Amino acid sequence: MPGASERPSDRRRADAPGGDGSASPGGTSRRARTASRAAALVGVAALALTGCASSGTGEATIQGGEASLVLPDLGTVTIMGGGSGRTLLLIGLLVCVLGIGFGFVGYQQLRRLPVHQTMREVSELIYSTCKTYLVQQGKFLLMLWVFIAAIIVVYYGFLADFTWGRVAIVIAFSLVGMGGSYAVAWYGIRVNTFANSRVAFASLDGKPLEMHRIPMKSGMSIGMVLISIELLMMLIILLFLPHDIAGACFIGFAIGESLGASVLRIAGGIFTKIADIGADLMKIAFGIKEDDARNPGVIADCTGDNAGDSVGPSADGFETYGVTGVALITFVLLAVDDPAVQASLLVWIFAVRVGMVIAAALSYVANDMWAKAHYAKAERMNFETPLSSLVWVTSAVCIASTFLITYVVIGETLADNGMWWKLATIVSFGTVAGAVIPELVKVFTSTHSKHVREVVKSSRQGGASLNILSGLVAGNFSAYWLGMAIVGLMGGAFVMSEQGLDALMIAPAVFAFGLVAFGFLCMGPVTIAVDSYGPVTDNAQSVYELSLIEDVEGIEDELKREHGIDVQWDKAKQMLEENDGAGNTFKATAKPVLIGTAVVGATTMIFSIIISLTDGLTTGMENLSLLHAPLLLGLITGGAVIYWFTGASIQAVTTGAYRAVEFIKNTIKLDAGATKASEADSRKVVEICTQYAQQGMLNMFLGVFFATLAFAFVEPYFFIGYLISIAVFGLYQAVFMANAGGAWDNAKKIVEVDLHAKGTALHEASIVGDTVGDPYKDTSSVALNPVIKFTTLFGLLAVDLAVSLVDQGMQTLVTVLAAVFFLVSVYFVHRSFYGMRIQTSLEDDSMDDQDHTLPTDDGTASSVDRPATALEPAGAGESR
Repeated sequence: MPGASERPSDRRRADAPGGDGSASPGGTSRRARTASRAAALVGVAALALTGCASSGTGEATIQGGEASLVLPDLGTVTIMGGGSGRTLLLIGLLVCVLGIGFGFVGYQQLRRLPVHQTMREVSELIYSTCKTYLVQQGKFLLMLWVFIAAIIVVYYGFLADFTWGRVAIVIAFSLVGMGGSYAVAWYGIRVNTFANSRVAFASLDGKPLEMHRIPMKSGMSIGMVLISIELLMMLIILLFLPHDIAGACFIGFAIGESLGASVLRIAGGIFTKIADIGADLMKIAFGIKEDDARNPGVIADCTGDNAGDSVGPSADGFETYGVTGVALITFVLLAVDDPAVQASLLVWIFAVRVGMVIAAALSYVANDMWAKAHYAKAERMNFETPLSSLVWVTSAVCIASTFLITYVVIGETLADNGMWWKLATIVSFGTVAGAVIPELVKVFTSTHSKHVREVVKSSRQGGASLNILSGLVAGNFSAYWLGMAIVGLMGGAFVMSEQGLDALMIAPAVFAFGLVAFGFLCMGPVTIAVDSYGPVTDNAQSVYELSLIEDVEGIEDELKREHGIDVQWDKAKQMLEENDGAGNTFKATAKPVLIGTAVVGATTMIFSIIISLTDGLTTGMENLSLLHAPLLLGLITGGAVIYWFTGASIQAVTTGAYRAVEFIKNTIKLDAGATKASEADSRKVVEICTQYAQQGMLNMFLGVFFATLAFAFVEPYFFIGYLISIAVFGLYQAVFMANAGGAWDNAKKIVEVDLHAKGTALHEASIVGDTVGDPYKDTSSVALNPVIKFTTLFGLLAVDLAVSLVDQGMQTLVTVLAAVFFLVSVYFVHRSFYGMRIQTSLEDDSMDDQDHTLPTDDGTASSVDRPATALEPAGAGESR
């Protein structure tokens, strides 16, 4: 039990030690200018802060913040039956290896599934373009990592007086975290691009079951590998690294994976919606079908489905799972006095996580057996039904597992007042949320939803105008109901935290909120799986059309002879459309779960900063009042940043889509002899999408990065208000945009599938609504999740840095640096519009201009017909 004489802050270590093609001279010059600007910006941060460190007259009063926290000895934990907590977690390592094996077995099974050569060629072309995109993103990611590494080196190396070996550990684990996000994203696209052609092929016999099982298998493969790798990395830190450096490892790891998720999620969201809008608008412009092989934007759209809806969620899920764990570890070490209780809680948290990997696998297998038995001979099926049942089955199994594991691990240690079941109940509130929130999202985004059907009805008489208004209504209503659900579940957790948890820790309600976020993620593999279902079904429809399999001579006889298939072309296309609608719905359900986790989890991280600032809630508590003006000003500031970020992300999509549409209109060939677009033209659209994705990402990331530094330096409690504000504003903005976009998306699907109204005015209105919803749901809303977490995590370091300088008597210098960082941030805010705006005259509406130009760093124009660089992948080299 906590000792009254020892504050949590006293347990900090007071003695802690310290596209690379050839380019023209002009292109090279542009790249050099870009590189020099990036280096100069890093220099501004690093050299200024180094100067601060060297100018101090006294020793630094802060010793590395959360990175100096020391883990308790987990070997002292005794679980029921006499086992060791350390042994239990070693068994967890084996479970993680088995989880990875489970995923790879699914991967191999997908590879061996039958597929026609025409479909395989299309899916491999999609994978090829995805690889090109990811390679360029990897280079871009490393460039942005330099900014983080510079701050880590200056802070830990010069101010916190860490040894250089210890600094290297923080940097190394930031690379491990970033690399983990990148690796699981790559794995996700490989699995999904195997699955998409197999689903398209499975549709040919007119039986729906395999069309469900294949994307479900690919999703579970990604989910199990992702969660198992994340958990494996964290267990290795817990079990095998020295206790006095584990805090540094966790913080570095979390910052790295947060950076990786931010870049891949934001850039992927911009990329996919540029391509999607560019391809969709051709349906209106030329009256062609959605995945017409003659449209060079379709391959880019398929690549974008993976870049935005597979790469982004995979990296985001990996980071969310890790950051939530780091938040809980940090809280336990700061808020719990008794090392024995600390150790018990840490073993319990990770034992539950290990149990949930097993629970997810068992739930998937059971649900798959039920679906197989129920739909084996079915001619039609509601593809949403087995997805919904999987979520609910997993939720029930996870809750039962939570209570069982909690009783076994801490039932004896925390037997007083039934503490074990109270903690299990709090976690279960989050697990229930993981099932309830998708059901609420379906109310606003499913093809069976009254809100979605209202969008269709209003479009019939009011066209695109009323279509958009009805979608906004759905988004706003969804924010209300989901907000109330989250508040209700968090309120239940708060009530449970009042039942004796204060005997174990300070601020038990904050720990309860962190456990709710933890409960959200108990269903991690399944949440990722149902989210990954969407990009596979979306791609499958495109692969079918792009393969032109119906035009292959003698194809029906070939399919009968070699695969025993009596092909049903019309039914296949109908079922692909229906399955895509189910995928749209469940892509939508995962978004609020992830953003809800980010916000609830951020609460715990913010509290860690508060504990640092208030010396364990013993001093300065009056500054946490609205009567403290900086706190109130910070609350107002956070909303401004959220709205800028939303606008900047949509601006990048708008300008990129303009250029994509312009290029496609000038190159598409629709004459009688044309059958498909050239591969070169398709790759050119991919280059345009990549250019704007990276340029938009650079502006937004650096705007957020320097804003975080600036506001942390303004005043610590201003920064606390700012963090709370971006979490709250971000939650509602993200939920509203995600569900409005989902409503528009499936309204179009109803028009196309249920009403068979393609090519009509109603269809055109639904397309317009969908193109508005595209950046809403897949760019802006999803990007807010990693931004909130990155800002909070990086804020841990930034605010400690600012406080340490003030404690050394450098308040004036801190104020000056706050102003400098703010001005740099404002520069990128300004540039996110004025550097990204459409570079044509107001009078030029012909859209047949051959001068395809893109904005560069200095505001001049550059041709898209050039090879890539890491910063400017398209439009930065010599014309070809």
